[in-house]
Amino acid sequence: MEPWDESAAGVLRLPSGRLIRGRGLRHGLPPGPLPHVALYLRSRPPPPVEWDARWLRWPDWWLPSDPVDARHALVELWQRAAGERAEVACNGGRGRTGTALACLAVLDGVRAADAVDHVRERYDRRAVETPWQRRYVTRFEA
Repeated sequence: MEPWDESAAGVLRLPSGRLIRGRGLRHGLPPGPLPHVALYLRSRPPPPVEWDARWLRWPDWWLPSDPVDARHALVELWQRAAGERAEVACNGGRGRTGTALACLAVLDGVRAADAVDHVRERYDRRAVETPWQRRYVTRFEA
């Protein structure tokens, strides 16, 4: 399996070495290999794709509609990222995607209190856009 290009835009390396691509769906599919698995964070189901994808109902600017389902989806994506190309995406690629990436960092061993800064330094400086998204991450447990 060809991994993500770690130097490509939107690819976050977690402390364990897992690589997860974050992106904004409105920007289209970036060049390079396709994901094996994806988690899409939107109010409505995304269009169908040719890889294994899961939709999580997560309204723009807010939090997941079902926190239990969100936790299961994030844990599954984190587990699969150990051996597959995994991506997480919302429309813009910052708020919901950044929040999910920060939660994945927590699952990977980053302290919840440090996870937002971790993602802002390594993925996008404007990731995790709202105070309640930040609070969601700080309360997320591995």
